[in-house]
Amino acid sequence: MTIRRLLAADAAAFQELRLRALLNSPQSFTSSYEEEAHLSIAEVASRLEPTADRAVFGAYEADQLIGMAGLGREQMQKIRHKAYVWGMYVGPESRGKGLGRRLLEAAIDFAAQAPGITQVCISVYSGNSVARSLYVSAGFVPYGIENAAMQVDGRFLDEEHMIRFLPAKIHP
Repeated sequence: MTIRRLLAADAAAFQELRLRALLNSPQSFTSSYEEEAHLSIAEVASRLEPTADRAVFGAYEADQLIGMAGLGREQMQKIRHKAYVWGMYVGPESRGKGLGRRLLEAAIDFAAQAPGITQVCISVYSGNSVARSLYVSAGFVPYGIENAAMQVDGRFLDEEHMIRFLPAKIHP
C-alpha cells in the first residue's frame, strides 16, 4: 500500500472513487453524488493541482486508488491559521488495514509543514463511531455538535466538529 499526494493526472481515478464514496456513504459528505457526477475530468484535475494551501492524498494498492483524504487551508486573512480535512474515505473492502490513519497522518503532516497553520479541523457524522475513534486517536478533540447539520434521504443528521492543535511552529 502506498500513500501519495494526488496530481491532476489522477483525476479519473479520484473521480471514480469520490463518486463511489458519495453513493455508498452519503451521510459522510456534505457534497452529493448528484452535485459531483456532472463534473468533467478537467474540473476534477484542476482541484487536484498542487498548491501550497491544499492537497489530496491517495492510498494505492498496486495501481488502484482505494482511499483518499483532502486538506485545505482557509483563505480569509483572519482564519488562515486553520486547515480542514475533507473527503476522507477508504473503500469497505480495504478498511481495517490502517489506511485511514495513514491518509489522516499525511494530511496532518502537510498542514504541519505549511507556514502559519496552527490547527486542523475535521467533522464527522455523529453516527460514525469508527471514524470518530480514528480522529480521537489521532489527537483530535471534539468542540461541538451541529444538530441537523445535513439532510440525507429526508433525515436530519448531526455532525461533530473536532480540532487538533499543531505543535508550536516557527517560520521565517
